[in-house]
Amino acid sequence: MLGHCHSRRKVLRKSIGMSKTFNQNNLHRVFTISLIFKGVFALLEIFAGIAAYFVTQHFLISLVLTVFHEELEGDPHDFVANILIQAAQNFSVGTQLFVSLYLLANGFTKAILITGLLREQLAYYPAAIFVFVLFVVYQIYRYSFTHSVWLLLITLLDIIVIWLTWFEYRYMREARADHGK
Repeated sequence: MLGHCHSRRKVLRKSIGMSKTFNQNNLHRVFTISLIFKGVFALLEIFAGIAAYFVTQHFLISLVLTVFHEELEGDPHDFVANILIQAAQNFSVGTQLFVSLYLLANGFTKAILITGLLREQLAYYPAAIFVFVLFVVYQIYRYSFTHSVWLLLITLLDIIVIWLTWFEYRYMREARADHGK
């Protein structure tokens, strides 16, 4: 086992010139942790997609009015409350279906890819990189409209995961090629 770890660090340092302090074992741990975070987000997207399918416009309006009742009594023109009321009023059946399907597709796609990556199945690495890059591009596009800090944080996490996936993929290919010799 120790020989394998030493060999793993040596291969990666040789291929990308990394220092001993930030070796492949540390990268692998960070990679695994980031995949777990993405996996949790994927499961949350799946649950949110299911919930979005069953949430009605009436429920959303009632929820916003209940949560912001005091703010609206004190200031009927409260900016946040009125924006949320307007958003709830614009939550059509078509929007509901789109949000639900989008979250479900996103969540299931990520969950499948993350499962393959955690199982170290080589074919999943380039597929995950490609799909995660598509998500990043879309999220940057969405950010241009929303300016959401959360969207930026999720995008940053995706970029880190793409980078880690690339290095892990390179290591896996080299390790399997060395093992085959």
